[in-house]
Amino acid sequence: MYNAFLYLITVVIWGSTWLAIKYQLGIVSPELSIAYRFGLAASILILFSLVRRLPMRFELKSHGFFALQGFLLFSLNYFLVYLAEGYLTSGLVAITFSLIIITNVIFGAVFLGNPIRTKVVIGAIFGLAGLAFVFWPELSAFNLSSQKVLGMGLSFIATISASLGNVVSARNQRHDLPVIQTNAYGMLYGAFFMFLLAIFRGAQLEFDTSASYIFSLLYLAIFGSVIAFGSYLTLLGRIGLDRAAYVTVIFPIIALLLSTVFEGLQWGAAQLVGVALVLLGNAVVLSKNGRIKLLKRFERKSVTG
Repeated sequence: MYNAFLYLITVVIWGSTWLAIKYQLGIVSPELSIAYRFGLAASILILFSLVRRLPMRFELKSHGFFALQGFLLFSLNYFLVYLAEGYLTSGLVAITFSLIIITNVIFGAVFLGNPIRTKVVIGAIFGLAGLAFVFWPELSAFNLSSQKVLGMGLSFIATISASLGNVVSARNQRHDLPVIQTNAYGMLYGAFFMFLLAIFRGAQLEFDTSASYIFSLLYLAIFGSVIAFGSYLTLLGRIGLDRAAYVTVIFPIIALLLSTVFEGLQWGAAQLVGVALVLLGNAVVLSKNGRIKLLKRFERKSVTG
């Protein structure tokens, strides 16, 4: 039940953060907005840890892994996604980023010795096929122009970065490094990396004082970072890199539902088929021991044929 709660919280929050991110674009450069977001989130987590008297002293080696997690998961991948959306539609970026469920399986096996679970691979295939149906208008319009290829490349590198960040988080939890303090330091390092990048790129060190920017920043820091990342990485430690990554297939559907409410998005047959496939893939990935009828039939065919 606790795992289901963590999963639901992550999906709902990350499915809604796209609305908040729209209000971050404009006056402030993307790298600075990311730095503000994770700097604020780190401050909240550090204050929480101090109030709860959680241990905050860790050896230098641990800080190295905190920084690595921060670089991969809380800075580089976000910056690359921002850049990619300058060349691609958000739907194509979402589809590319959802490949993390595959890269998590591969990297988990290579770096952590995790088994490759058949049910996760099958579920991932259903989920990715579902997203292809959901975003078919954008996918069918894709062409191999230099800008779109660049955008796809940036999206894929962002996915690799996030996936490796997932691996580092799983490694940290295996070494008994607590999620809250790890995220606090990781987000602090991530914000620092983004500030350095902003300076290197010559970005104006400014802040947008509009209500829309401030409230969206607070939402992204508190809900999108402190709560959602805390829930997701805890879930990752409990159910595994591969199964936890399916949230990246589900939350674009939540984003579309919100777009239907707030932006009047029209649904067609392809979108309905896509959602059905995504939900089926979710059932396969999260089913207990994979013992659902569809998977049983697949396994029987594999044995007999």
